[in-house]
Amino acid sequence: MTPDKVKESYRRGRLSHVYVRRYTGGGTNRPRFDWPARARIEAMRPNEIVAGSAIQQGDRKVILLVEDLINHQFPLPLTSNDNIVIRGKEVTIIALDDNTRRVDDELIAYDLVVRG
Repeated sequence: MTPDKVKESYRRGRLSHVYVRRYTGGGTNRPRFDWPARARIEAMRPNEIVAGSAIQQGDRKVILLVEDLINHQFPLPLTSNDNIVIRGKEVTIIALDDNTRRVDDELIAYDLVVRG
């Protein structure tokens, strides 16, 4: 499958509108910037929550489309210092995978685990 066909299949999926939030500077009143993106948001399955692991009950999986970030000139790469805003609520990225959803070495989507 080509990267374009994979991107199209993601676009046809059930996606939510989210924002990627990046803070700059330091202090309590530091500036923040939001970039719109589409993502699939899922609850973690019980078998993914294992005692002693970093994943906790209430964490969610977010599959974030990279093409939206590129189209809105987000300064890649996404890092665990960035946050995601889901339905107005800011959540923290606790795990970030940029390898699983690649086709021909092109990053199609980030696999994230978020908390908050």
